[in-house]
Amino acid sequence: MASTVLVVTALEDVTADWVVAALNERGVPVVRVDPADIGPSLTFGFRIDADRQAWSGRLRTASREVEPGEVAAVYYRRPTPYGARFAHLPRQQRDFAAAEARHGLGGVLNDLPGARYVNHPAAVARADFKPAQLRRFARLGLRIPPTLITNDVKTAKEFAAEHGPVVCKTFRGLPGGDDGRTGAIWTQRVDPETFDDALAVTAHLLQAEIPKTGDVRVTVVGRRVFAQQIAAPDGALDWRRDDWDALLHAPITVPLPGRGGAARLPGLVRSGLRLFRLRAHR
Repeated sequence: MASTVLVVTALEDVTADWVVAALNERGVPVVRVDPADIGPSLTFGFRIDADRQAWSGRLRTASREVEPGEVAAVYYRRPTPYGARFAHLPRQQRDFAAAEARHGLGGVLNDLPGARYVNHPAAVARADFKPAQLRRFARLGLRIPPTLITNDVKTAKEFAAEHGPVVCKTFRGLPGGDDGRTGAIWTQRVDPETFDDALAVTAHLLQAEIPKTGDVRVTVVGRRVFAQQIAAPDGALDWRRDDWDALLHAPITVPLPGRGGAARLPGLVRSGLRLFRLRAHR
């Protein structure tokens, strides 16, 4: 019977470290792998034919090995991009090798029969766009703040005049620089008087600021909903930029009224809305 949890993430993923430690305490077999390690420290041989209608074989890391049929669940976190493994190659060779690894090794790991994915890469991709998330939340009957996506100064100022104060959020994290280091741009209040023609360069997401006492992180696994309120003692607008050791955490029950929102949420998460944040109002 399948009982192994396959943890797919980068070596430096601290969150995954905690999950692996918790699984070890419970005696759950765990194999951790970063697909971008493909090479001597990550080898595999998978077979399928008319008599074997599912992939068989072994995936071997430096310390563990597992067969596809032994995997009961996949915790898909933040694997290193395949391209990083081949960064030393000329561009054409790098892109080819990365694509072959992604479609070959990734193709098997993303199609393990009977395994529960948290979350499947396809669901992650569907949930990757904030505009689609907001539209789906609205259709569920959840209250969302007035939101504007624009690159037009006049439109941005009109929105701020109607819904101010407003905050600005990024759609994605800050990509790595030439030194390989990544960064973050936190949610921040913006002064419409500072809006100028620079807004035309790219898309910006503006939202009416919501008075709050904290944020709520909601995770859905199957039909189970787990929610935790996170509050910053100093009332920071974005708790992620605060002192994480000083943050206040507490489990919370999240009411999801309106048009069957609570009942439909798990199915919607399986279709792509894997995790979201709610504001805890004053």
